[in-house]
Amino acid sequence: MRDANAINSPDRRWTRHLAPLLLAWLLAAVWGSVVQTHWNLQALVGMDVDITAAERARTTWQDLIGFAPVYAGILAAGWLPALAAASFLARRWPSGRSLLLAAAAGAGMVAAVRVVDAAAPMPVFIDATRHLPGLLAMASGAVIAGLLYARLTARH
Repeated sequence: MRDANAINSPDRRWTRHLAPLLLAWLLAAVWGSVVQTHWNLQALVGMDVDITAAERARTTWQDLIGFAPVYAGILAAGWLPALAAASFLARRWPSGRSLLLAAAAGAGMVAAVRVVDAAAPMPVFIDATRHLPGLLAMASGAVIAGLLYARLTARH
């Protein structure tokens, strides 16, 4: 028979959060990859380059395989401290937990991208984040992912 305290132990709570965190992280990485792909493709269309639906699909798939893992690493670097801080604050303000986690996911993404930009030899590492609209389009995926994580780990 299991000890009732073992079910609510810190180790058990941590593992209960791992799968939702990974799912949210995957959502944010896929969202960001697709946004940056189509942002770049649209820039080419703006230069009168004809891009077929098949080319868009192929490029999206290639970026999901090639760019999304890199972006996922960038996200992780921003999310770990941001979500840890938000979780700490949420213990003191439980009613604001979803807001805190969503804001932290978005802010962590933006901070990580800006740090990478500062270290990269080119002006920006992800062209979609060069200007505010693209940065916000990518950050919105992180915010939605933060809300998903909050929802999946909420106590009912």
